[in-house]
Amino acid sequence: MLSKIFEALYVKIFVNIVIEKTKTLVYIEMRSKKELLNHAYMDFPTTHLSDAMIEFILRYTQESPYYYIALLDTSKEQGAIPTCTKSKLLTYYDISESEYKCFNNTWSLYTSKSDLYQLEKTYNAIGLDFIFSPFTLLYHFFKDKVSENIALFVLVQEESISLTVFQYSQLLYAKYIVVEHMSVEASGNDANLEELEELEDPSFDDSIDLEDMDVDDQIESLEDFGDIEDLDSIEDIEQFSENKDIEEELFESEDELRDGEDETFQADYQKFTLIEKGVSNFYSDDRYESEFIENIYIADATGVSGDLKKYLEEEMFLNVYIRKIDLCVELCELSKEELN
Repeated sequence: MLSKIFEALYVKIFVNIVIEKTKTLVYIEMRSKKELLNHAYMDFPTTHLSDAMIEFILRYTQESPYYYIALLDTSKEQGAIPTCTKSKLLTYYDISESEYKCFNNTWSLYTSKSDLYQLEKTYNAIGLDFIFSPFTLLYHFFKDKVSENIALFVLVQEESISLTVFQYSQLLYAKYIVVEHMSVEASGNDANLEELEELEDPSFDDSIDLEDMDVDDQIESLEDFGDIEDLDSIEDIEQFSENKDIEEELFESEDELRDGEDETFQADYQKFTLIEKGVSNFYSDDRYESEFIENIYIADATGVSGDLKKYLEEEMFLNVYIRKIDLCVELCELSKEELN
């Protein structure tokens, strides 16, 4: 009780870290109860914890003993699987080198043990309280949609694609795909499609990657991570307002759709082929309960062009809805919900 009283007297500081291809984004919120007092945004030209980054973060965390540092997981060996039953985990993936956590008592998240150890070492100077999976972020960002009939949900980042299929809040399939950057002819013919499929993430097989997140037994050295065992246990988050669908439809207008320059065209064509193969795996693998998908919801963190939308509509006959996403802000929302 006394700790709650002291906590109410102090400002809460939320530090949110997102690592991109060549830089790191840091977003900080200072809050008193539910009121936003101040916020700060800074990007650093490094993918590692630099002295400048530490100085920036400490400038705010020193103002209160109640600060919470969250990071979006970038491990290549991560994903989600459609079960929480331990005896069924091996059906999908060898969990011996992974940590996993059950989410909502229905499906599991996983990430690499060795990558978690590396994160602990990298961020030892500031400590980490939460490491959130992109699949958790995707679930909450589209919480108003995952509770409906079957649909494909995709988080598009510079270096990765997090692909999931949900039906009535139950995860049916998921895959974390690392995007290999390459140069591709812009003609979009079958030869280019073959080249892309050969060069894409070699770990993209017919199985889903999963990880065992028994923190108490497996990663005792991660105590500085705070609630890492509760990596993705958030129950509720505010749903999107109904006008979100209107915003998604507006994305289809000429003003919103950018003409694809060569580089953007190539990147979006590659993303399309990776999404296409992910859906093909979902349909063809008997381990997953597959039904025909008509809708795809994309959380766009990069600024995709109209080319990706066109490919998905014309080649896969999908209804495409795109929402722009600020990963740092959404990460902050997850931290606040975790504390509640």
